[in-house]
Amino acid sequence: MKKTITLSLIVSAFLNAQTITSVKYEGLIHLSDDMASDITQIRVGEEVDPNKIDKAIKSLYKQGYFSDIWVSHEDNNALVFHFKEKSNISSLELNGYKSKDEAESVFQQIGVKKGDLYDATKIEKASFALKKKIEDEGFYDTVVEVETIPKDESIGLVFNVNKGEKIYIKNIDFAGANNLSHSELQKALANKEEDIAGWLPGLNNGVAKIDQLEYDSARLKDTYMQNGYLDAEVSDSLMRVDSGSYKADVSYKIKEGEQYRVGDVSIASLPDGVDKEELNDSLKLLKGKVFNVNKMRTDIELIRDAVGDLGYAYAKVSPNFHKNDTTKTVDVQYMINTGRIVTINDVIISGNHTTKDRVIRRDIYLAPNDKFSIKDLKDSKNALQRSGYFEKVDIEPQRVSEDTVNLLVKVKETHTGSIQAGGGYGSYQGFMLNASLNDRNIMGSGIDGSLGFDLSKVSTNFNLSLSNPRVWDSEYSGGIDLYKSKYEYSSYKDDSFGGSLTIGKKFGRHLKGFLSYGYSDTQIDIDESTYTGYTLYTDSDLSYKKGMVSTGLTYDTTDDYYTPREGMIASGSLGYAGLGGDQKFLKGNANLGLYYGLEDAVDYDLILRYKLKANAMKDQGNISPAEKLFLGGVSSIRGYEFKSIAPHTDTTDASGNIVRKFSGGMKSLVNTVEASVPLVSSANMRLAFFYDYGMIGETNFNEIQKAGYGASIEWYSPMGPINLVFGRAVNADNLDRTSSFEFTMGTRF
Repeated sequence: MKKTITLSLIVSAFLNAQTITSVKYEGLIHLSDDMASDITQIRVGEEVDPNKIDKAIKSLYKQGYFSDIWVSHEDNNALVFHFKEKSNISSLELNGYKSKDEAESVFQQIGVKKGDLYDATKIEKASFALKKKIEDEGFYDTVVEVETIPKDESIGLVFNVNKGEKIYIKNIDFAGANNLSHSELQKALANKEEDIAGWLPGLNNGVAKIDQLEYDSARLKDTYMQNGYLDAEVSDSLMRVDSGSYKADVSYKIKEGEQYRVGDVSIASLPDGVDKEELNDSLKLLKGKVFNVNKMRTDIELIRDAVGDLGYAYAKVSPNFHKNDTTKTVDVQYMINTGRIVTINDVIISGNHTTKDRVIRRDIYLAPNDKFSIKDLKDSKNALQRSGYFEKVDIEPQRVSEDTVNLLVKVKETHTGSIQAGGGYGSYQGFMLNASLNDRNIMGSGIDGSLGFDLSKVSTNFNLSLSNPRVWDSEYSGGIDLYKSKYEYSSYKDDSFGGSLTIGKKFGRHLKGFLSYGYSDTQIDIDESTYTGYTLYTDSDLSYKKGMVSTGLTYDTTDDYYTPREGMIASGSLGYAGLGGDQKFLKGNANLGLYYGLEDAVDYDLILRYKLKANAMKDQGNISPAEKLFLGGVSSIRGYEFKSIAPHTDTTDASGNIVRKFSGGMKSLVNTVEASVPLVSSANMRLAFFYDYGMIGETNFNEIQKAGYGASIEWYSPMGPINLVFGRAVNADNLDRTSSFEFTMGTRF
């Protein structure tokens, strides 16, 4: 209205087509006069044009800075644009929903932040978005009101929320479903019926997920396609809510149709270079089996990968169906459109604020001018994840032209280092001081280093280690370790120092080897007259020197350093003690870790793990009991104390107490099975259930057999990985030392 009146005044004032002598802009804050002039396109010397002025006002409004604009004129034929700018939002408050710490994230999701200009329309949209967000979480009768609080030249906003009540699904009706069970159909849905005691972990609480309701019909259709019902029809979901009890019923109308089995499966237009026989053997759709759309999707991915390894980055694979209604079979032919062979134009890395580009590039197996390869891309991603430097890695092809792509390597760095310091006082140890500094990626160089010490009245410990997995970005690695430790207890003393040098080499993408030499000098003196403890060795003097050379291989195809979900780790090593020192023995070990994530199969982030550790030693002239094998603790059989399981003899002292004296084992074997599930996903915390079974002996593996089971909390914390273990020993005897709780830091899960 104001704009129309203003234009009328201008028209009457310039009936004789007066010439504009000047143009002024008053009240501007966010725009300069020059910027406003560029927007209005009104110039001195022009004749006044009401249509042009109206257009200028509209253009200025589009900038989003103004709540009001009007134009006046002065006696000397000057035009003056007057502006009332919108207020800045100086504060945001959220009441009735989420915590204060989470409020910022909520405002970000609905598109409002401090410093924005107040716009009533925008705030109304934000209010609606917040209401929808809450309703999508299963709430009903949600109310969101926005309160404005005027301040000096700004405005504060308070979002007051009444979440309403949660909707609980009491019943789901699948009308027309005869061949698939109610439980099988419901398993596919995001919205499920409320179970009895649904509040328990693993059971359905029945809370409606409104935002997922529209997709549940497609999920049901997909379930039928997984079971061969190619003609199945599923209606949209219908939810009826009782506004008094906030209970809901959901119904679907289903026409199942006939079940089809797989007929002939073929691949058309397969390019040269692909092993057709090998590819056909790997296909998951098998003749005579019930058709499963998930297996077809897997086939498409297998074919795309096989073709992509030849450089066809944008190959398309489309299935053609030929149904036979008489035999109830369906022939599937995979049609391939390869497109053109693609080469790499450039590799663009982002997100690495600390890690140097060269450290990342050395694990990327595609470089400019290389032919594109799906296998190389996947191997590159897994190699970067295995480095332990990154929380997340994405590698995406970006089309530059029909035959070139850029590789966009996006990384999110993780915490690789920590500084820890502490102290305390104990009645026996006296004052204690400890500190440690470690980093797996020093200054982004990829070098791994640690330094630490512990000091008290009875102990002194110092350690230093430094290793470079890729010396000068080559295939070679190198490392050095030094340590010094001293314990003085009432019944024994332990004083040792040592170090090692290691060199290594990569052999391809997954295999690496090492050669190392270590030397240690250990002095252990036990006073049997005062020692009535548990882990007393058979010898009272365990002092020895050891010079040992070792070599080994590691094969690693896992997809992550700390929490792998696929792949395997296999390693083996052989060491000989006898090059210096007084110890002479052989020691070999073999380790295997298998990891299998089931998220794609069961739509839940379940990880299965199997681990095996085998060790064997052979006396070549002299071996101290302290160098022999022991089991027990986090790294072997949980539920037992560290190094508490080994060949031993039980004797009785002068007081009639039984003392267990260990001689140590020469052979050991440990098997572990684990199942890991999310506990608090937002905090990178998981819960794992485990069962450990091991054996150890002097001449045979199975002389002593022990087992343990329990659960552990795996937390990838800001300080690094923390593993809290709650274990229970199986069939422990009276002299076994058991442990119900242990924890470790910095180990891979």
